[in-house]
Amino acid sequence: MEKIDKLDRQILNIISKNARIPFKDVAEECGVSRAAIHQRVQRMIDMNVIVGSGYHINPKILGYNTCTYIGVKLERGSMYKDVVPEFEKIPEVVECHFTTGPYTMLIKLYARDNEHLMELLNTKIQEIEGVTATETLISLRQSVKREIPICKPEDQ
Repeated sequence: MEKIDKLDRQILNIISKNARIPFKDVAEECGVSRAAIHQRVQRMIDMNVIVGSGYHINPKILGYNTCTYIGVKLERGSMYKDVVPEFEKIPEVVECHFTTGPYTMLIKLYARDNEHLMELLNTKIQEIEGVTATETLISLRQSVKREIPICKPEDQ
C-alpha cells in the first residue's frame, strides 16, 4: 500500500472540513497545481483513504427528532451475519456495529418521536430472529461530530 505523505495529509485536512471546496482553492492553500490536487485526491480514492463524499442531511429537518443508540443482545454472536440484513431492511437504522462488551451489536437509528421509536423496537427490531434483548439510549444532543485526526499517530 502506498504511503500518505505530508501533502496528502494537508489535502485531507482541508477537504474533510469542506468537501465542496474547489480544487483550485486547495491547490492555492497547499502551494501546488490544481492538477496535483486532482491526482492526489483520485489516488487517495483509489487507495480507499477517501471512502465517500456527499452532503450531511439534518434528520430533524426531515422530521426525525429522536436519535437513538440501541444495544442488541443476540442468542449467539454467530447470528450477527443473519441479523445485519434484517437491520438493513429498516430505513431508520443508519449504523450497525458488531461489538465487544455487554451487547453483541450496537445500532444507531433515527425516529420521528418516542412513539415511532417504540413501534420500531416492538414491531421490527425485537421481532428479528435471534434478538434476545435490547437497551435503548436516547441522544439528547450531539455535541461533537468530526472526522478522525489527519496527523500521523506518532505526531499526536
